[in-house]
Amino acid sequence: MGHDTLRSGETPETASVRRGRPRAARGSDYAELSRQVKQAGLLDRRPAYYAVKITLNLMLFALGWVIFALLGRSWWQLAVAAFLAVTFTQVAFIGHDAGHRQIFASKRANDLLGRLHGGLLVGLSYGWWVDKHNRHHAHPNQEGHDPDIAIGAIAFTESHARARRGLGALLARYQAYLFFPMLLLEGLSLHVASVRALLNRTHTSPRTRLAEAAMLVVHTAGYLTVLFLVLTPVQAVCFLVVQQGLFGVYMGASFAPNHKGMPIFGEDEKIDYLRRQVLTSRNVRGGRFTDFVLGGLNYQIEHHLFPSMPRPSLRRAQALVHAYCKQHGISYAETSLARSYAEVIRHLHAVGVTASRRTPTKPADGMGVA
Repeated sequence: MGHDTLRSGETPETASVRRGRPRAARGSDYAELSRQVKQAGLLDRRPAYYAVKITLNLMLFALGWVIFALLGRSWWQLAVAAFLAVTFTQVAFIGHDAGHRQIFASKRANDLLGRLHGGLLVGLSYGWWVDKHNRHHAHPNQEGHDPDIAIGAIAFTESHARARRGLGALLARYQAYLFFPMLLLEGLSLHVASVRALLNRTHTSPRTRLAEAAMLVVHTAGYLTVLFLVLTPVQAVCFLVVQQGLFGVYMGASFAPNHKGMPIFGEDEKIDYLRRQVLTSRNVRGGRFTDFVLGGLNYQIEHHLFPSMPRPSLRRAQALVHAYCKQHGISYAETSLARSYAEVIRHLHAVGVTASRRTPTKPADGMGVA
């Protein structure tokens, strides 16, 4: 692509940054914003909020299983499966916050809470997810660095789409239509990736891997045992498909609006921290209900700028960050939830079209679930 054209989803400002045009030194921009945020007390821990939030989450989680036990062999259990898909995701959001050290000052306490929520209650490897998510935070939407736009079932970049062959190219071509249906497999994908990570990972101690593996075994054994003891085999399979499928849709739909369809930077392109986080992120407008449904991820810009900021402080930080970006001429993306999904689908369609225009470059990419 020529240097005089804009990439898909790109603004003149991001193009200027990407092309490395001369600009004033900006190293102090983030430092000044950080100072304002700290002075406002927005990085202070919120123990009362999290005590209430975690207690309510666990009560709803337990309520779902109590109703499950009371209903017994009934097809109404599929409604319980949908309810538990929601509670699983809400529990996973707590694991997300713990991974960013938003809850406790102690890393050990955050990790313990995160492993209990992510591993024991939801069945995901907390250590694997934290490592992957931290790499995403360090380089959002940067090719070769951000694992969230790496090669997978969905092609998020034109280079990935052009490299596709056969079924991969066909899938990329229609990925805009298949994106949400494919999220039904996201829960399964997360579980499989967790197991693979525990089998292959070498960057954590054997003791940590053993503890996480034990939690996953207890979760999986308990989950399947309860299903097949209480329900008929057919009902148990249907419950599992509905619960895990909707869990995947809810998780994927919560994270999709954050960066998909926003500017993507090349592997070697340089950009300062403040602009890297703001220009590649998108906020979703809404009230308290949106905050609850998306677990605070609707304040993606503020979250990326200050990952350790407690969830309830993100709403308060939004006005400050928005004003600061406006003062410094930094594009600040904010839209409705419906519009954010439309932008995601539009981006996937634009990328998918390139699959039919590819030039022979290399063998087909793998087709693992993203």
